[in-house]
Amino acid sequence: MAKALENIPQMNHENLIVGYEKSDDAAVYKIDEQKAIIQTLDFFTPVVDDPYVFGEIAAANSLSDVYAMGGKPILAMNIVCFPNCLDMSVLGEILKGGQAKVQEAGALLVGGHSVEDNEPKYGLSVTGIVSPNKVLKNSGARPGDVLILTKPIGTGVLNTAIKGEVIEIEHYNEAIKVMSSLNKYAAEVFHDFTINAATDITGFGLVGHLVEMAKGSETTIEVFSGQVPIISGAIDYAAMGIIPAGMYNNRDYFEDDVHYANEKIKNTPLCDLLYDPQTSGGLLLSLPEKDGGKMVEALKKNGCLSYSIIGKVHDKKEKYLIME
Repeated sequence: MAKALENIPQMNHENLIVGYEKSDDAAVYKIDEQKAIIQTLDFFTPVVDDPYVFGEIAAANSLSDVYAMGGKPILAMNIVCFPNCLDMSVLGEILKGGQAKVQEAGALLVGGHSVEDNEPKYGLSVTGIVSPNKVLKNSGARPGDVLILTKPIGTGVLNTAIKGEVIEIEHYNEAIKVMSSLNKYAAEVFHDFTINAATDITGFGLVGHLVEMAKGSETTIEVFSGQVPIISGAIDYAAMGIIPAGMYNNRDYFEDDVHYANEKIKNTPLCDLLYDPQTSGGLLLSLPEKDGGKMVEALKKNGCLSYSIIGKVHDKKEKYLIME
């Protein structure tokens, strides 16, 4: 997608705070000195068989971009592709799951648009609000910052195990919990801290989003591989070769920007998971090291699934990412 956008002229405006030039999660447009709107959309094919749960996951994923920009979602509209061979009750359950997450976010679901398609797809267009001087971007990381991740990784591998019908029930339930959880609870503690950069972890995997943050910030990020939280069972499935094609795509695309400080990690299941494309992943936050411990405690108290310090930001070196 990034390459396709290279040949499209960028549209600039004095009120456009964030466009697509640095692969941020959403667009931000300034209304006045006190308010800006965040606009985003996302949708995808089912990752689970349960239509209600699929609706929850897709909605949580769509809402995540607003939280990653430091905002609060206020309006959402359904995006639906649905085949005529399926019973409409299935679509009803998908929409109910989505609505439940929009309500949990404190936003309003106000309609949407549907088209007939051979494969179901669902997601949301979301509008959020944010103060213009509190917009978070993925390009503000500063040397000396620490990095915190608010959800464990591994959903790409686990979704592959789900599709292959080889996943154990406890791992399935944990994957569903991670994917359907809103990043709202991480965003609620932002106002107490200075966050220099933020993004949510989705299809590019943890490594891809780390590289994007480092490139946008003109820094090098050191990731502490052993401290990255991982969903239970994900390493075992990866060791069995249950790996999505997106992991290989991410590795092909981003590995030239990675320096392996320990070569032994390069061909391990853990390394695979660091490239694993995530569905409705957590937020990656870059903030001053002095606030790292306090942020961890705040995230823990607010019920976040993870609150791990997983890396540190350095001055720009030869590679954008150092994998320890």
